[in-house]
Amino acid sequence: MTARHFPYDCDKRFAPIWGVVGVRPTKDGVTVDDSTLRATYGLLKLETSIDNVVGGHVTEGYRWWTAIGPRLSFVDDGLTFGTSTRRGVCIHFAEPVRRVIGFKDHSALTVTVEDCDGLVDVIGRDHPR
Repeated sequence: MTARHFPYDCDKRFAPIWGVVGVRPTKDGVTVDDSTLRATYGLLKLETSIDNVVGGHVTEGYRWWTAIGPRLSFVDDGLTFGTSTRRGVCIHFAEPVRRVIGFKDHSALTVTVEDCDGLVDVIGRDHPR
């Protein structure tokens, strides 16, 4: 597969929050190729083998204080790279990915990309466990 890049849906109202870590709207986002999924968020980066990605699903209806910026989940070890409150994709991993922030490795990553459905089509939908 040719590498596919999914830029973030950057809501300019929240630029003071996501901009502080150096997010570049035209460059940062999620890139998927035959071997790797890479998410860049300014100075932060998460990378894993595509074989470690078990799928994803679209989420929406975020509150700004839980969605904007680099965030850790309050309920699990998930990580968010958030730039808007509209929609995102929660990507799940078979094995947790080395921690980017916090003290625990991450079993999921939520990203607020422009083309949520396209990203899910590329990585596959979550399968019921």
